[in-house]
Amino acid sequence: MSFRFAATKKTMLGLFTAGLLGATVLTSTLIAVPTQLVHAEQIAGLNPSQSLAPLVEKVMPSVVSVEVKFSNAAAVAENSDGGAGPDQIPPELKNFFDQFPQFKNRMPQAPEGGGGGVALGSGFVFTADGYVVTNNHVVKDAEEVKVSFQNGESYDATVIGTDPKTDLALLKIKSDKTFPHVNFATTEAKVGDWVMAVGNPFGLGGTVTSGIISARGRDIGSGPYDDFLQIDASINKGNSGGPTFNLEGDVVGINTAIYSPSGGSVGIGFAIPASTASGVIDSLKTNHKVTRGWLGLKYQPVTADIAESLGLEKAQGALISDLTTGSPALKAGLKSGDTILKVDGTEITDGHDLAKIIAHAAPGKVVELSIIRAGKPMTVSVTLATMPTDAKMASLAPSAGEPQKGGLSAYGLEVAPADDGAGVKVLKVDPKSSAADRGLKEGDVIVEVAGSEVNDAAGVASALKQATGSKVLMLVRNGDGQRFVALPHEKG
Repeated sequence: MSFRFAATKKTMLGLFTAGLLGATVLTSTLIAVPTQLVHAEQIAGLNPSQSLAPLVEKVMPSVVSVEVKFSNAAAVAENSDGGAGPDQIPPELKNFFDQFPQFKNRMPQAPEGGGGGVALGSGFVFTADGYVVTNNHVVKDAEEVKVSFQNGESYDATVIGTDPKTDLALLKIKSDKTFPHVNFATTEAKVGDWVMAVGNPFGLGGTVTSGIISARGRDIGSGPYDDFLQIDASINKGNSGGPTFNLEGDVVGINTAIYSPSGGSVGIGFAIPASTASGVIDSLKTNHKVTRGWLGLKYQPVTADIAESLGLEKAQGALISDLTTGSPALKAGLKSGDTILKVDGTEITDGHDLAKIIAHAAPGKVVELSIIRAGKPMTVSVTLATMPTDAKMASLAPSAGEPQKGGLSAYGLEVAPADDGAGVKVLKVDPKSSAADRGLKEGDVIVEVAGSEVNDAAGVASALKQATGSKVLMLVRNGDGQRFVALPHEKG
């Protein structure tokens, strides 16, 4: 299973989900990295240019392999890269397994008849009584879960809770024993920090790799709260759900995905930061679910063109493009076209900042939003609600009408009134126009021009006449929702 997303300035192509990548045949994907044992002494002055053996010895006992059984073949396929059997082994590994069959024979196999199978991932114990952290995609739809330690001990485990939005899951070992465990780091990892990964790549188990934090704040398109650490320690299939270590032996990240054209490590891996994971895991441990604050709006980035059209000094903030009926945002008086610049005094660089801050806030909390509306700064207080399980925005379908000239011909657009009377529908777009360059297409409905609602050609012409500045902002609706588009103001 792999993530494939359009390239943006942050989004990477060719991402492979960590967890069960390679399920029945190879095992999960990303790096499983152990951390410091609770109450264990810190490894003072550890020099990464020397041996990491002392660090490995302290954290290795807390790292586990996670074996998951499925009776449904579809579940196996969803949590893995394919079915079981030698034919699914990547060509680059065939020679290896021919030379070392003991590793291949240890790998889980699908039962005869193709009725289901097993998959492997990684994880780590973070409490003495046996709570284990792994990826959601490793244990999703699992019927049986077993964790195995490096010393050969294996235990059945129960899935306590999962959070698909961050791809995290919490397990509990079915045993009254006391287990070696590790801590989440309490300080943020920095770019350039040395890290170490321990995991189960290709089912080989107990493999240690090292590298550095290559970047922070990566958005890989996997979910609304993407804020990944990028690391260059080797990460391969079978490492999903494992921790990434700092040199003190603390977990700084949970490995979740890799960038890889071939499926193997190319030195670009992604881990959920400990600061995000620890809160989610605590909530799963306490409530068996994660509750998040909710505003109930859609937003889009503020581009340079949009910033200019709104009179903003720089491209920053989250531009509200739509609101959910009955949402806290709508009740508080927020409107489409408002630009959120701060939440409780914290600056919002883009929509991802807004999503993360609100999601981390408790339902019922009152937050102060600093916004810009029609060029004027305002402060709006909003009482957050609990995020619905399936919060969807209603969208109106575009409709047909008779072509009209409404002052948009200069923009390369031919429009007609929408059937529902709300806006004008785009019938034709000149492929060489600025509108086409900014993604406008046939079927889009222009709802507002320069802050004024438009329902016909006369309304469009009037709004364009009143518009000032070098850019004109248009609110555009289609089957995916609403967004703002800033076009050069064609005054001719």
